[in-house]
Amino acid sequence: MSYLIGVDIGTSGTKTVLFDDRGGVVASHTVEYEMYQPKNGWAEQNPEDWWNATLDTLRAVISKSGVSAGDIKGIGLSGQMHGLVLLDKEGNVLRPSIIWCDGRTVAECDEITSTIGKDRLIEISANPALPGFTAGKILWVRKNEPQIWEKAAHILLPKDYIRYKLTGEFATEVSDASGMNLLDVPKRQWSEEILQKLQIDKAMLPKMYESCEVTGNVSGAVADKTGLTAGTPVVGGAGDNAAAAVGTGVVKTGKAFTTIGTSGVIFAHADEVSIDPGGRVHTFCHAVPGKWTVMSCTLAAGLSLKWFRDQFCTAEMETAKGMGKDPYELMNEQIDRLPIGANKLIYLPYLMGERSPLLDADARGVFFGLSAIHTKYDMMRAVMEGVTYSQRNCLDVFREMGVSFSEMMATGGGGRSAVWRQMLADVYDCDVSTLQSKEGPALGVAILAGVGAGVYGSVPEGCDAVVKKDSVQKPINGNLAEYEKYYKLYLKLYQDLKADFKTLAQI
Repeated sequence: MSYLIGVDIGTSGTKTVLFDDRGGVVASHTVEYEMYQPKNGWAEQNPEDWWNATLDTLRAVISKSGVSAGDIKGIGLSGQMHGLVLLDKEGNVLRPSIIWCDGRTVAECDEITSTIGKDRLIEISANPALPGFTAGKILWVRKNEPQIWEKAAHILLPKDYIRYKLTGEFATEVSDASGMNLLDVPKRQWSEEILQKLQIDKAMLPKMYESCEVTGNVSGAVADKTGLTAGTPVVGGAGDNAAAAVGTGVVKTGKAFTTIGTSGVIFAHADEVSIDPGGRVHTFCHAVPGKWTVMSCTLAAGLSLKWFRDQFCTAEMETAKGMGKDPYELMNEQIDRLPIGANKLIYLPYLMGERSPLLDADARGVFFGLSAIHTKYDMMRAVMEGVTYSQRNCLDVFREMGVSFSEMMATGGGGRSAVWRQMLADVYDCDVSTLQSKEGPALGVAILAGVGAGVYGSVPEGCDAVVKKDSVQKPINGNLAEYEKYYKLYLKLYQDLKADFKTLAQI
């Protein structure tokens, strides 16, 4: 039997999983690390923490599994997107990585927009200049840390730094590079126009690959430290959401997934490039060669329910602990007893401002319609429904762009809730499925590694061999019409409050 490794370099930790070629988990290990916030709104991590975690997790899965290293046919890398790693000409890290959730680059994003032109930037990079993206971080370092920039020779993304440490190669791939504001997304190559106008030397950027192409091989030094075989192929891999798409089988027309984690994401496959001129959702290159994706990101999806739980559900948390249950199970039981519309209560889930599709940092959370009749369980259901409406709002943009689907997967913590999945099925008006494997990004890049190593003939073929459905929830007849009444009011409330949010921000 052949084996494949997926390494997922996340924000909270690195998870490495060893799979067999049918997608079965043979061994898994995770090592966590810190995120640092030197100032309010900043977010950084130490790339050496990622590397040490990668070494530790590779050693662990190989020793736990008892699998011969020679039977491991390839390695795929998934990673948090948008982070900036700067190296000098000797390959040394020059400063901590500025990661995806750092918000310091608003002025630099304005500079990028004015330099390239708002419409032209979206036309080329398929996205507006956003503080989370990499280009603004490059300009920030150049402006604010000239002594660091002077020494910089290489610009890498987080997972691509791990690739360099594994193989000695400076390389990236199209899905992760799509989130830098530097890629010509329709052409799947670095944009000469953007680089020239922003005065970024193309020689600093890594070589570009498709996600399933072999980008290098494990070095002898790394083999000695991990137990891997020197020469084991390392493929391009993918940014975390593209990796999750492969891991959930979203690699063909008509397929999409919704993730309700801290943030909320809808991710749909597209055979042709489709760009929203308003930049309300993101278009990226897919990990499937020659294909694209459309993706939304709302900022407080599962975070909204966790916030409510932590603030108002102490009794449920204590009861659940005594019963050996997840408190969300008890919360779901209460929510399921309540009617659609939470007894005429609507929640706007803008606790952290909003990204997709509003692009409004000043938006804030709202309970609308609150009266003496309402209990905390009404509020809890309103939170779930409000998050579901925020995902539907993004989905309406997808449909407007001509990106359609007939099959939706549900992942993330919210995806484990049958109540929430039923809301999604009813409000989306389509079947919502779960999968047998919960590994997501790590499985996705292991499949990509299998394609690069010749275990599978193509990405769709690898997914067909590995990705299996678990459960399917269908829309309940009549529920969509009832939800639609509240959804229309939900959309109107933001428009009515938009100016008030800005006034509040300025007080």
